Amino acid sequence: NDEQYWLYAAVDPETNRILHSRLFPTYTIPIAREFLTELAEKHDVEDALFLVDDADDLIGGLRRENYSYRVEQHGFRNSVERVLREVERRTSSFSNCFSHVDPPTAETWLQAHAVWWNHA
Repeated sequence: NDEQYWLYAAVDPETNRILHSRLFPTYTIPIAREFLTELAEKHDVEDALFLVDDADDLIGGLRRENYSYRVEQHGFRNSVERVLREVERRTSSFSNCFSHVDPPTAETWLQAHAVWWNHA
């Protein structure tokens, strides 16, 4: 349908494992903070250095949660981008088949994909 959702995802650049992913109906600093809180509940990220593009919502969320980050357009972040491009490719195929599903159904599929990805 006409609704758009944004995929927030955290990937370990050393292992390419998807650590956490969520769909949100918008992208804002409070949404980024919610995502980071959920990530911190699952993984020890207190001393992590987050590699991000120049997305204001992510940078604002990281600042407000007092996490270290580095804006990086190339380098290590590119390995993360490869993982996310694969998710996007599969999500695009998924979207073509299931474009009228509820967002929780899409999010469940993304979480199942992350489990598969991490064990493949």
